Amino acid sequence: MKKWIGAMVLYWMVSHQIWAQDTITVYKSDLIPKLMDRNKTLKIANQEAEMARSDYNQSKALYLPSITVSHTAIFTNNPLMAFGSKLNQQKLTEEDFDPALLNDPDQVENYATDIMVQQPLLNLDGIQMRKAAKVQSEAMALKADRTREYLEFEVLNAYMQLQLAYEAVKVLKKAKSTALSGVKFVQDYYDQGLLKKTDLLSVQVRSGEVENRLSYAISSVKNSSDYLAMLLGENLTESVYIPEDRLIDSMNVQVFEGAVPARRKDIMAKEMAVDAYGSMLNASRFKMLPRINAFGNYQLFDDVLFGFNASGYTVGVSLSWALFDGNKSAGQQQKARAAYEKAQVENSQYKEKEQLELNKAGRRLSDAGRKVELALISLNQSAENYRITSDRFREGLEKTTDYLQSETTVFQKELEYKQAIFEYNLTIEYLKFLTK
Repeated sequence: MKKWIGAMVLYWMVSHQIWAQDTITVYKSDLIPKLMDRNKTLKIANQEAEMARSDYNQSKALYLPSITVSHTAIFTNNPLMAFGSKLNQQKLTEEDFDPALLNDPDQVENYATDIMVQQPLLNLDGIQMRKAAKVQSEAMALKADRTREYLEFEVLNAYMQLQLAYEAVKVLKKAKSTALSGVKFVQDYYDQGLLKKTDLLSVQVRSGEVENRLSYAISSVKNSSDYLAMLLGENLTESVYIPEDRLIDSMNVQVFEGAVPARRKDIMAKEMAVDAYGSMLNASRFKMLPRINAFGNYQLFDDVLFGFNASGYTVGVSLSWALFDGNKSAGQQQKARAAYEKAQVENSQYKEKEQLELNKAGRRLSDAGRKVELALISLNQSAENYRITSDRFREGLEKTTDYLQSETTVFQKELEYKQAIFEYNLTIEYLKFLTK
């Protein structure tokens, strides 16, 4: 008896400590806006899409010119460099052609400002690489959108888990109250000598079991609350969420398509990935073709720093053709072809897996619907059985074990019913996600 009272006091202290935490009401309508604004996984996905867009923007170098400016200062008495520097500065005199000065010149200072412009004209492999970068950028944007859709489903899942956790606490609190009432009743009968010690111990054990389950249910509330807070980018320390509404306990029959939508964002992203690999394969083939580029160079020379006394320019067009590079291009083409074929197989496999998952989810919804119906029937039957058994037990017509069994069953069935409702609602949301 003392042990049982000690367990009761310990449980009260623990549960009081847990529920002493502040509760913050979380509204279903706020879930998605908070998710969009604060979720770190979504931010990472958006940044990955931004990185892909940056890669595509880099490919503009295929059409746009590159311009560089440099300023160089040299001090030399090298015969060739000294003569050439004076020539660039347009300061050669007759004395500079003296063989003695040509062979052993004094130190010459030369300051050159160089403006270089390069303009690609024809780069067929670059065109294909730019096409691949564009498709990859679009695919990453779709992937980010699909990540957002998944997180929207996950945050609803977490919200419903929180609802279920509170429902479990509610049921187990009611079970605890009933168990304590049973303990008091049996204790009174035991004190009057109407029941045996074993009967009293049985109901006390049962009461302890209910308290233990309630303690786990309270911890589940905190765990579910913390997970929802993590998804919403919030930090709960001494607080727990409490949902604004209860778990919906009515089935809403909905019809879902039998095939995975071709326009689903992840499916489209996979198709684009195949296209990107196809463009990369073409780029490896076109790499063997010639490239044509234009260039221009404008230079300013002087013998003083940042002087611009003399100038000159060079413009031209270059054609380059790598006829043989030691089989490097052939090996790259072979690798690109294998990557393209691999992407095709992966795309086909992904579609098959997603269709399989949709089929399974459809069957799971049907099973969940039947589970809800059967759970409700079992709950009503067990409740009626408990009412009858309880009345007969109080009249001394039922064994304690039968009474405890019926009590355990009724609350177990109520928890199973809540769990079935949760699974049904979650399956509907999952099917919405799969067919979005």
